[in-house]
Amino acid sequence: MTTKRIYILGGYQSDFKKNWTRDGQSLFELFSDTVKKGITAARIEPKDIEVGHVSNFVGDLFSNQAHLGGFFGHVDPELTYLPASRHEAACASGSMALLAAMADLESERYDLACVLGIELMRNVTGKQAAEYLRPAAWADKEWSDTPYVWPCAFDQLIQQYDTRYGINHNHLNAIAEKNYLNARNNPNAQTRNWTFNENSFTANETENPTVIGSIRRQDCGQISDGAAVVFLANEKRANAYAKERNISLDDIPYIKGWGHINAPMLFSEKINLSSSNSLLFPHIHKLFKQTLARANINSLDSIQGLEVHDCFTITEYMTLDHLGLYPPGQAWKAIEAGVTAPSGKLPINMSGGLIGGGHPVGATGVRMALDAYKQVTGNAGDYQIDNAKNIMTFNLGGSTTTCASLIIGKSTDLH
Repeated sequence: MTTKRIYILGGYQSDFKKNWTRDGQSLFELFSDTVKKGITAARIEPKDIEVGHVSNFVGDLFSNQAHLGGFFGHVDPELTYLPASRHEAACASGSMALLAAMADLESERYDLACVLGIELMRNVTGKQAAEYLRPAAWADKEWSDTPYVWPCAFDQLIQQYDTRYGINHNHLNAIAEKNYLNARNNPNAQTRNWTFNENSFTANETENPTVIGSIRRQDCGQISDGAAVVFLANEKRANAYAKERNISLDDIPYIKGWGHINAPMLFSEKINLSSSNSLLFPHIHKLFKQTLARANINSLDSIQGLEVHDCFTITEYMTLDHLGLYPPGQAWKAIEAGVTAPSGKLPINMSGGLIGGGHPVGATGVRMALDAYKQVTGNAGDYQIDNAKNIMTFNLGGSTTTCASLIIGKSTDLH
């Protein structure tokens, strides 16, 4: 399949450790600060931006604020009349904004797009935050009797794994420990300064208490404030950008492959659909095949790392299962063999992921793309993957209802 190349000129991520409300700052200030610093990082001018795409899940609830595209006009006079839109697909909102911007650029309606993902979530209690995240499920049809819908949902995923294949929670603990350790190397990670002891990644009820069912504290992603921005350009604009800066177009990363798939909203329906399949979520395996095919990549051997959606440890485990590294139900082999460790064959979540790095919902998909950009340009600092040529992302919303994947690399590193 032939597609037009969409290049990533650069971007910026806020510090996910920062509590913006505690510091007396608002959703708009997070928005404005991120866009301005992104413009500087990408070495562009505000006047260069032709369209804005904002990903945000529930600013309407957390901040009593929707219609976020209108914020651009208050960031810089050059953006006063910028055409902009907001995108929502639960935790996959960021990827939907990226795909929409890509379509704009491929059509040549515009040449350069600003894609901003944002969420401010630490201005309410944890219980209230959990309630605000409920709409990512079918709110009145599933898990309506629990105040903590997503721990309950992904506990059911653990139960499904245990029923079909068997599962050892020690492997989930290992995922949590890896991602928290990776986060220590990321200067923007929410948990980079957290400390743990020998019982933190065990069944110890004091150090790693049960949240619900099989879900323990360290299994969970974070409630976070944060934003991430990337600037995308079509080949015409990227070529001009390269000439203006006396660099080679081949040195600018582009989106080599992409995938997008949806499944029915209800978790129970997803499970019913896969009852005769060896995989729990065959649509995710299909997504990965789509993404690799569009990138003209035949094997995961050509991928040097992944940023995946570990909203809970079981989702990273599930991702491993559906990548096809091992037969269904045997993702634990990759964990025990160290395949996904920083020094392994396929490092996963070198940023710390959602567990260690943080999960401001609307920002996550954009942050993943930015981290992939950093890796393939050699600018990931202390969490850099050696010889990173192609990095893959996997972003999901709800109980795998909306799923998206990207492969980002440079034309000098085709495989």
